[in-house]
Amino acid sequence: MGALAGDPTQRVEQLIVLTERLTTFLNAELKAFEARRPQDAAANSAETQRLANLYRHESARIRADPSLIAGAPPALRRRLMEATKAFDAVLARHGRALYAAKTITEGLVRAIAEEVAVQRRRVSAYGPEARQYRADTSAITLNRRV
Repeated sequence: MGALAGDPTQRVEQLIVLTERLTTFLNAELKAFEARRPQDAAANSAETQRLANLYRHESARIRADPSLIAGAPPALRRRLMEATKAFDAVLARHGRALYAAKTITEGLVRAIAEEVAVQRRRVSAYGPEARQYRADTSAITLNRRV
């Protein structure tokens, strides 16, 4: 899309196609997250990322130079605005789903790490001369970065 034709009508048409395609991919990922099957969302992640970078690049170009689409018919520009609104709505839902998945995953990892730490603190037996010893003295680390 970086080498779009100089014609504003073609540029807007291509942006509509890009936006709708990206919306479709994000919507599919969103459905996978909502179905609690995040592994299904990974199937098209490379293409989604490629389209998102393309979208970011082209929208930045248009923001910097609105004349790139100024000559397109108003009806076509309205279609682009509608496609963008639909994309924004799916993007917001997608962001919430990712945040929820991240929160759940971090909670599970934290709970597992805490249980492992509790298990490691337990004394397993008595040693010679009636002293307690720990079965495992290895360290456990939990990264608490957000």
